[in-house]
Amino acid sequence: MTITIKEHAPGGDVGDFLRAGRVVFAGDSQWIAPLDFDIKQRLDPKKNPFFKRAEAVYLTAWKDGQLVGRCTASIDQEYLRLWKNDTGFFGFFDTIDDDAVGRALIDHAAQWLKARGMKRMSGPFSLYPNEEVGVLVEGFDSPPMIMMAHSRAWQDRVAVASGLTKEKDVLAWRYDVGELPKRALRARENLKVDAPELKLRSVNPKKLKEELAIILDIYNDAWAGQWAFVPALPDEVEKMAEDMSLVIDPDLAFIAELEGRPVGMCILLPNLNECIADLDGALFPFGWAKLLWRLKVKGPKTARLMLLGIRQELRNVRRYMPLSVAMYAEVATRGVAKGYQWGELGWTREDASPINSGIANMGAKVYKRYRVYERAL
Repeated sequence: MTITIKEHAPGGDVGDFLRAGRVVFAGDSQWIAPLDFDIKQRLDPKKNPFFKRAEAVYLTAWKDGQLVGRCTASIDQEYLRLWKNDTGFFGFFDTIDDDAVGRALIDHAAQWLKARGMKRMSGPFSLYPNEEVGVLVEGFDSPPMIMMAHSRAWQDRVAVASGLTKEKDVLAWRYDVGELPKRALRARENLKVDAPELKLRSVNPKKLKEELAIILDIYNDAWAGQWAFVPALPDEVEKMAEDMSLVIDPDLAFIAELEGRPVGMCILLPNLNECIADLDGALFPFGWAKLLWRLKVKGPKTARLMLLGIRQELRNVRRYMPLSVAMYAEVATRGVAKGYQWGELGWTREDASPINSGIANMGAKVYKRYRVYERAL
């Protein structure tokens, strides 16, 4: 048995890297092939602003000449500037059911990172923590939501056999449409009476770039200092506006303003994966038409609450403490009105007790668990 690892430079041919996903997930009824053009753009330094602050390498594993897995290694200078912990990332960690294949990939990624001064590796993050996070360790009975990872059931075992140890689990919550908890409805109504200066307004799709800049500014403030936080930079806003213009529903994305100043935000995204499940990653020749009809005419029945955050300055102000619960109630109400049957909330950290308690009080339940690993170099 011979295992060979090939390096693929960003900007080069990523055909084998994409094909490795289809090899690993062949026969997995829950896997949804991401759109090839989207992954290609994310891996292309000319089209992904991430590479203005980062470097990466793409790896494929070959066993006796057959493609059997893939992985990436990446270094984000913005993350290093913020955290100063000499940590590089690995991602897209997908292998066949073979510990030796995983070990060869992780060892190669570790060597690449170590040669560039890193002392620790963490992941999987597709390229960095603002993308897909973790190896799925619970919840294999349903497909992944938009911008969420999927794994084979053996991937956790392969990760451990590769010398990786658990760093943290993150949770995905399922919220089924039903009667909203009275506490949430009361919080929303009380906020209208007790804090009339606080308003919720829908995102303006005609000014999506400006609106996303506001949302990401709140994100940078609300998540600052939290585990795996990487700030969203201005060039990412432009790329995100381009990517989200097709998907975002302004009725399901809103900003909380305090006397006209943005202080909170919420984004519920229609589940694109529901619309592309049978396209096998291809938009041509007929995939575009199917996607647009399913997304804009038929409408998906599932959605993902991707972001909900409040500026830190408001968190301990008693008058505004009901805001997060009120936003949960508002987005749930809007989702029901749009015909959604259930939604995913998350991800959240396993140790984020106040956030997790609030989500549980809304009636949501953990239905998927993802694991992030680390390894000293």
